[in-house]
Amino acid sequence: MTAMRSPTRNSALRRAANMGLALSAVCAAIAAGGCTTGHPGPISASELAEARTFPYYRVYWVGPSFEGHPLAAADGLRGYINTVGDSVYYGDCVQSKGIFGGGSCLLPLQVTTVIYALHSNATLGPQRNMLVRGVPATVYDEGRSIEVYTGRVAIDIFSDTFSHALQAASELLPLNAPGSASGNLPAPVYCPGLSGPVEGTLAHVMEDLPAHVCQRSTAASAFARSLSGESR
Repeated sequence: MTAMRSPTRNSALRRAANMGLALSAVCAAIAAGGCTTGHPGPISASELAEARTFPYYRVYWVGPSFEGHPLAAADGLRGYINTVGDSVYYGDCVQSKGIFGGGSCLLPLQVTTVIYALHSNATLGPQRNMLVRGVPATVYDEGRSIEVYTGRVAIDIFSDTFSHALQAASELLPLNAPGSASGNLPAPVYCPGLSGPVEGTLAHVMEDLPAHVCQRSTAASAFARSLSGESR
């Protein structure tokens, strides 16, 4: 599969690194013919069990299948890179290059959970902000990608269409902790670096985040600018 497109270098690197980790896991599970032949089945019980014991933070998925596509791989703890996050992959996308295929073959869904690092979304290119399950989110990559902000993490949803990305966002639940796909997600404990208009209900949600973190962040930035002599 060609890597799902993203206008940001960090997101592209994150997906490429995660795809490499998952490809290694899937290749190990395929028969001796190697990764160039055959179609991998759903994730093995042992690999899923490893993902369910990931210890550092909540990792999100959408259950054992998505739109008829089985969960094919999960990163788990082995090979974990904190700046890349932990991912789950759905689909049966085998061509000449293994599960991630070649040509126009695209996984229908990848969900990556990573500890949020404060940054501006300005580099994402054309985007719009919205609420997903009661928390802030950003839609970008022509609608194929959604970043959801919850708890201490960001959940990056990479899909082939906006409808699939939005559906996946509505079905998110923890893989390695109790939780369900219904109701709101936990509010983020940080202020997401949204770019562009933030209006209506979303603006109220941002104002009411725990400990008024967005107001504190704005005040801290203004103080830093005053110390440096900047007017804005």
